[in-house]
Amino acid sequence: MLIIVSGFAGSGKSSLADSLGKSLTLEVIHASALLKEMWLSGSKDLEHNSVKKVNDWWESEEAKKIMANRKTDHSYDLALDEKLKKIAEKGNIILDSWTMPYLYKEKAFRVWLSASAEVRAKRVSKRDNLEYEKVLAKIKARDSQTKSLYETLYNFSMGDNLEVFDLVIDTDNVSQEKVFKKVSDKIKGVCVE
Repeated sequence: MLIIVSGFAGSGKSSLADSLGKSLTLEVIHASALLKEMWLSGSKDLEHNSVKKVNDWWESEEAKKIMANRKTDHSYDLALDEKLKKIAEKGNIILDSWTMPYLYKEKAFRVWLSASAEVRAKRVSKRDNLEYEKVLAKIKARDSQTKSLYETLYNFSMGDNLEVFDLVIDTDNVSQEKVFKKVSDKIKGVCVE
């Protein structure tokens, strides 16, 4: 079984991936944690798979510098995606990733969680105890940068083409528990079929 969860920052993808991992007793790989480790260590070939989720770090000044570098140095993103493909091939894992729903061509159950920038900013500001207006501006900028990066690297527009997903859920007015139940029920249905 391979489950890939995706969605913009604050949509609930990491929380869903963790809940599914616990429920299904599958390891969860957070792509953002791997990318952070790769950049900070200066290594594009990590020996391990980080499972520690990254929360407020991506809103830090250090992360801003990395994001700026990612515009011209694509080597870490490309190395990360190759590592994620190898992880995906082994199966029995849950990936929290922006790229793998589009890049991994083999069988997987793909979930997209959508939410407005305003709702996502409220979630992140509450989770990380940050000022809402600042978080909203950062989220909008990060969404734009992320979409632009993947359009440049892979020629897909993240969040626009949802046909690759088996399940799309708008999480604006749905609790994490209900999202988890919808996804769990769908996965059970797919596994039984």
